[in-house]
Amino acid sequence: MSSATAGTRTSVRPASRPRPALDWRLRFAALSLIWGFSFLLIKVGTDGYAPFQVTLGRLVFGTAVLGAALAVKRERLPRGARVWGHLAVAAFLLNALPFSLFAYAELTIPSTLAGICNATSPLWGMALSLVALSEDRPTRLRVAGLGIGFLGVLTVLGAWEGFAGLDATGTAMALLASLSYPIGWIYVRRTLAGTGYSHLSLTGAQLLLATLQLAVVTPLFTDLPARFPVLPLLAVVALGALGTGLAMLLQYGIVAEVGPTTAQMVTYFIPVIATAAGVAILGEPLTWSTPVGAAVILAGAALTQARPKRRATP
Repeated sequence: MSSATAGTRTSVRPASRPRPALDWRLRFAALSLIWGFSFLLIKVGTDGYAPFQVTLGRLVFGTAVLGAALAVKRERLPRGARVWGHLAVAAFLLNALPFSLFAYAELTIPSTLAGICNATSPLWGMALSLVALSEDRPTRLRVAGLGIGFLGVLTVLGAWEGFAGLDATGTAMALLASLSYPIGWIYVRRTLAGTGYSHLSLTGAQLLLATLQLAVVTPLFTDLPARFPVLPLLAVVALGALGTGLAMLLQYGIVAEVGPTTAQMVTYFIPVIATAAGVAILGEPLTWSTPVGAAVILAGAALTQARPKRRATP
């Protein structure tokens, strides 16, 4: 999901890289599918395990994948207490907090709604820029996108019906998780950009710290499972190894090859795939307001990412 986008804000050491055997478009499609299906995997995981346990398992397996990648590439983790301190905050904002919130949210809301809420991250980022928490200067087009996007949110939630049948707590958790991402991105950009460490090194350390944070919190709020149902366990393993570890590696390669702007376009495919997976596989209900509202959200999010054209110099 959107957590890995934080790495696009940090500097990556320039290096000569062999051209990947698999075209970036195919890797982009794979990344979209993996993150889109992540919400289904969260729903299946929470059928057998507590939300904190799902999040901890996700982080453990995701960290293992990135640890293996660091070993293969012979890269070291960052050094210095200051860098690790900033990474601890980033781990909380970009991994521990949103992953846990989505897991708790899906106890009471469909995975389709969680996936659509995730698409509001660019809208939250634009809203933050309006209160001077970002360096990006808002334009009329981007402010219009913000308004359109939140109109889409109201459409998805059925505001004209008084939000009937909607679990307010679960929805609020999913929206708060989406808000956590742009806050984390801004923090990373301001504190970790230009450190000289690679994206892979920083992300590996960030996931390790998030794992440690959940390892402390989980025993305080959950008991050891009396049994280990296989299907939810496989969902947690896939969520961590694929939805977190492999997904971050895929995005790392795409950013390095075609740049962060193109890589961030994956955000617009995630809710479509999450909705299709939830309806087709989990049998979740779908009303007209869900796809229509999701389309409006994505249109607004796209406008918030628009950049003013530079005037040609005479």
